[in-house]
Amino acid sequence: MLNLTLGNSELLRILCVGAHCDDIEIGCGGTILKLAATGRRIQVHWVVFSSDEERKQEALRSAAAFLCGVPNQKVTIHGLRNSFFPYIGADLKERFEQLKTQISPDLILTHYRHDLHQDHRLVSELTWNTFRNHFVLEYEIPKYDGDLGSPNVFVSLDEPTCRRKIDTILEMYPSQSGKHWFSRDLFLSILRIRGMEANVSSGYAEGFYCRKAVMRMEL
Repeated sequence: MLNLTLGNSELLRILCVGAHCDDIEIGCGGTILKLAATGRRIQVHWVVFSSDEERKQEALRSAAAFLCGVPNQKVTIHGLRNSFFPYIGADLKERFEQLKTQISPDLILTHYRHDLHQDHRLVSELTWNTFRNHFVLEYEIPKYDGDLGSPNVFVSLDEPTCRRKIDTILEMYPSQSGKHWFSRDLFLSILRIRGMEANVSSGYAEGFYCRKAVMRMEL
């Protein structure tokens, strides 16, 4: 079990990246809420790469709600064209090149490398291409493609945190309410499944994929 709060007063720098405006919240919103509630000194850099003006305003409100209580935060919403990332890869790559000059994070939360959405997959690839000496966890987004895998890292969440995550997503993204998958029961079900797999007492968890990790043992 990895404990990110154990007697450590140093600043924990977190980079959250998402292809679309609700990806970060759906994939790792509970983990962000839990980290923000620990009392640990954290800095969050929240970056979304695709939006239009309506969704940008939704995303800004949502980020503010998820990062409430985090004084050290920066939210950036880009306007790249949705679903066209592989065809505008140079523009996306340039955003990542700019990003690496702004932050050297201790923890990066990004898309799962085997996600079947082309935008998600390219964001994951460029995350690893850009940040080569950082701790990266890949989050998952449920969708009709059926691309959910077997996570190897879990963050236990209590029921109030799960409710807050889901309530905030549904409230902050009214533009998505007409989509059949954008529902309370779907978001809760994936949290319950991962909680069962993690065997956590709360019954709920978010799942992540860790490709590699380096263990430091200071003498």
